[in-house]
Amino acid sequence: MLKNASSKMRSLVLDLAPYSIHVYKQNFNFACAHFMLFENGTRETLHGHNYRVEIEGENSNLNNDMVFDFLDIKPVIREICQELDHHLLIPKLHPQLKIETKDSQVFLQIPDGSTMSFPQGDVYLLPVLNTSVERLAIYFGTELKLRIKNKFNYCFKKLKVTIEETPGQCASVWIE
Repeated sequence: MLKNASSKMRSLVLDLAPYSIHVYKQNFNFACAHFMLFENGTRETLHGHNYRVEIEGENSNLNNDMVFDFLDIKPVIREICQELDHHLLIPKLHPQLKIETKDSQVFLQIPDGSTMSFPQGDVYLLPVLNTSVERLAIYFGTELKLRIKNKFNYCFKKLKVTIEETPGQCASVWIE
């Protein structure tokens, strides 16, 4: 009887333990151009990165003995990567950046006085304050969480998104 109770207790403890999955694949990447806008009105020159994405999802509950099925999450990650791939990332929420779209062109008036114009199809207007890797991680994580909830009616207890902009240089964010 005592042995059976001990076994049940171990099972209960294991069922309450936080589990996590870590997903990173060679094709979880996207190449984008961007520039950072600084508080003093200056900006970086336009440049690009080959970004890589890693995801870690945590939950205390298992569904079919899994935190989440890898076969379900991988296409959603790839979908977001493909949407961003080969675009110029523009922070549409930056308070000092003026953005106007006219005749399939996106016109930017930068706080330093410079202006830029790009074909609308080359631009991805991100709902962020700036195009730092930190803000990109928040955007990616928020999109991923929303799409997983809508598609699978599932929420991770915690979702960690890491975006690497160059080897050895990355930012991570935990989204609850």
